[in-house]
Amino acid sequence: MKEQATPSTNSRKIKRSRYIRINFFFFLVFLLFVALIVRLGIVQIVQGEEFAKEVAKTDSDIASLPAPRGKMYDRYNRVVVDNVSVPAITYTVNKATKTSDKIKTAKKLAQYIQYDEAFLKKEVQDRDIKDYWLAAYPKEAEKLLTKKELKLEGKETYKLQVERVPSTKVEAIKNNLEQLELVYLYKRFSSGYQYEPQVVKSKNINGDEIASNLTDEEISAVSERLEELPGVDVITDWGRSYPYESLKSIFGGLTSPEQGILESREEYYLARGYSRNDRVGKSYLEYQYEEYLNPQKAKVEYVADKSGNIVSEQIIDEGQRGYDLKLSFDMELQMKVEEIVEKELRAASRRSINQLMDRAFVVMMDPHKGDVLAMVGKQINPDDRNGEMLDFAYGNFATQYEAGSTVKGATVLAGYQAGLPHNKVYYDQPLLIKGTPVKGSYGHLGSMTDLKALEKSSNVYMFRVAMFIAGINYVPNAPLNVTSEDFQTLRNYFAQFGLGVPTGIDLPQESAGLQVEPDQAGKLLDISIGQFDTYTPLQLAQYVSVIANGGYRVQPRIVTSIHEPLEDSELGPIAINKEPKVLNQVENTKADIERVQKGFRLVVTSGTASKDIHYDVAGKTGTSQTAYYGPKRESWGRELNNLNFVGYYPSKDPQVAFSVVVPWAGNDDDPVNKRIANQIVKAYMDLQKKYVTTTEINEKDNQNEKEEG
Repeated sequence: MKEQATPSTNSRKIKRSRYIRINFFFFLVFLLFVALIVRLGIVQIVQGEEFAKEVAKTDSDIASLPAPRGKMYDRYNRVVVDNVSVPAITYTVNKATKTSDKIKTAKKLAQYIQYDEAFLKKEVQDRDIKDYWLAAYPKEAEKLLTKKELKLEGKETYKLQVERVPSTKVEAIKNNLEQLELVYLYKRFSSGYQYEPQVVKSKNINGDEIASNLTDEEISAVSERLEELPGVDVITDWGRSYPYESLKSIFGGLTSPEQGILESREEYYLARGYSRNDRVGKSYLEYQYEEYLNPQKAKVEYVADKSGNIVSEQIIDEGQRGYDLKLSFDMELQMKVEEIVEKELRAASRRSINQLMDRAFVVMMDPHKGDVLAMVGKQINPDDRNGEMLDFAYGNFATQYEAGSTVKGATVLAGYQAGLPHNKVYYDQPLLIKGTPVKGSYGHLGSMTDLKALEKSSNVYMFRVAMFIAGINYVPNAPLNVTSEDFQTLRNYFAQFGLGVPTGIDLPQESAGLQVEPDQAGKLLDISIGQFDTYTPLQLAQYVSVIANGGYRVQPRIVTSIHEPLEDSELGPIAINKEPKVLNQVENTKADIERVQKGFRLVVTSGTASKDIHYDVAGKTGTSQTAYYGPKRESWGRELNNLNFVGYYPSKDPQVAFSVVVPWAGNDDDPVNKRIANQIVKAYMDLQKKYVTTTEINEKDNQNEKEEG
């Protein structure tokens, strides 16, 4: 019979089992604490330093701030293009910046700055509106996609969303100025890289129609609220100033902060460290010498924590102004010539017969070095009833005109090269050529030598020279057996003097003139008197320089040297000295050149310019028949005249060569070209006397200081 367990026995068994479980639990807890302590020891002792570094880890990024561009000086070290500080409002994105942050800041900033409606219409495109709408209304944007499409990659989904933004939303924003401002601000906020300040609005000191214009009130309002506008700052930017208000078109322009780098050269700029919103030269000297004028920008180091929040910023490079340019221009001469051209152009254009005369050009250059001393182009604004005078200096190398008899020096010299003897006589009477209109001079001039032909401007003599070059024996009423090679031969002769080829000037967009396919054999004769091919005023100045300097075609230059920047207004040490460059020597003897020089002097002393040129000038007049092709399209094709003159001063050992071109005169009764030529030589002479006197005074002062010392 089994022994039955008593209640006390069962109780002891239960207690013993409970103690065992409790002890086991305490033992497990003990083991866990031991493991935890060991792990903490490993973390603190073995890996402590590594984890401490990870916790304190930060990222640093380098951003650039604007610095002033290089300045420009004239030949006498007068500042002609300077810098002026300009306040600007910027926005900088950091790693912690979210799309919603941009929208929020844009709405706040829009309360304190405004944009002109016309400006916004130019700058804001439909795509910009769609980008803003998708960022500002993310929930509605998400509804534009199906569930399946939501699983696609971000680029693919965004592309679909952009395509599906309702046109009604776009149009609604277009017609709401406040919404357009937000779109533009968001666009500017999203334009650059992280830590690259984007100009949101700046002062417009150069009258750029594309740029915005920051007001003093807006600067104050934003400056006072920077704490509530994360990413926004007010900085000092730089703009251009022009002390002489002259030649601005040749100095060139800059892109606005809104435009940034030129899209056509984007890869070029980015490869050289430019930011997308950097202003760059967009025309002429600013464009041509961008690599030198461009500054070394100030650099700021931003340090951010793991969350992307900026914890410190420090300027690590103060930056440096770009290199300075020394130009060939004499600004005093430039302004005097501008006054002369404006006065004479206005006076001549008021005559009813000259109602289409709206422009005039002058180039003055050193015939030996190629330095362009003055480059004047003026145009009467066709849209202004008061006859506003526009700067058209670039027309000297970008537009072309028939040069008339000014080219006859090149024709005679080409004849010499082909074997025409000095003092060759041709009888000046109309030429009768089958299939070609009668070719003649202005009246019957009789027997002509080369010198007499230049003095009296004989067309027939030049026709005979052209036929001599082509190997054609003139027979009255017979056809002129001219080939395309004959045209090219004469043009090649002219090219030695710079006619019909680029001059090589250090400016972009130079025209080489215009050479069209001839439809008549007689056009060969027209080329010899400047009535068919067209040339730029600069080409004419280079051509007459060849005659003035004894036969060398010298490259015209605007920049003579490039200088390291100094803090004051003085020119720094020369970094690059641009030596004069001879492009070619014409294939004429010294005697050939001297004979044409003599002929050019006869033009002024007893020939076609003797009544109007009063100084020791040698040169050649030129009246060319032409057809009007200016801004008044209703008058296109009207037969008019270009009034031209090329020359140099003095006739012996010339110091300056020049061209004068006045297109589209009703006739040649008003010698505006010769009046301009006479006055610009006088202006040059007066300034040379002034410079010599000033130099003498300075030398005496320096000598006195040395003696007193």
